[in-house]
Amino acid sequence: MKKDIQNLDDIKLMVDTFYDKVQNDDLIGPIFNGVIQNRWDEHLEKMYRFWQTILLEDYTYSGRPFPPHAHLPVDELHFKRWKELFSDVVYTHFEGKKADEAIWRADKMATMFLSKILYFRENNLNPLT
Repeated sequence: MKKDIQNLDDIKLMVDTFYDKVQNDDLIGPIFNGVIQNRWDEHLEKMYRFWQTILLEDYTYSGRPFPPHAHLPVDELHFKRWKELFSDVVYTHFEGKKADEAIWRADKMATMFLSKILYFRENNLNPLT
């Protein structure tokens, strides 16, 4: 029986499982692996704090999540795959209000990031970093 996302251990399971899939994905894996390289532990720690702050309201993350993504060579297809992998991981391991919220927030974040990336790219602008 699945349970809802309730604590940091659940966040870690979600993040670790998701990024394991990302690293091995034919479409988005090369982009993530190329950017993150040998800093996966650092990235995962940051993602634990991010999702812990978002879903559990334990304010352990501070930062600006968009700038590191601003110049990635991605488009709608990449974000669609990212959302598919994320939803699959969440709903494979969890069910409930927080699991639904995680999917909702990931979808909104992907939509916003894609919109901003395309805006900067199409207008030949540099985002503030």
